[in-house]
Amino acid sequence: QLVQTAEVVRPMMGISPSAWEDAKMAMGSEQAAVVIAFLLERFNEIKSPGGYLRKLTQHAEMKEFSCGPMIMALVRKAA
Repeated sequence: QLVQTAEVVRPMMGISPSAWEDAKMAMGSEQAAVVIAFLLERFNEIKSPGGYLRKLTQHAEMKEFSCGPMIMALVRKAA
């Protein structure tokens, strides 16, 4: 359901279909959906969600990315 929700929210955030497809290929659909949720949570703070996603995708392609720190940041923010 998270992946399906990300599919719906992504265009509303200005994230291109190609950036989304690249992210899913590099990270896997589930992790890419987690990133979209993170970007949505911080939407007012991030100037270019598409650019941010592309940068994280580059890190994922180099095996230098984990969404764990993002999740922990959201948990700390909620606490």
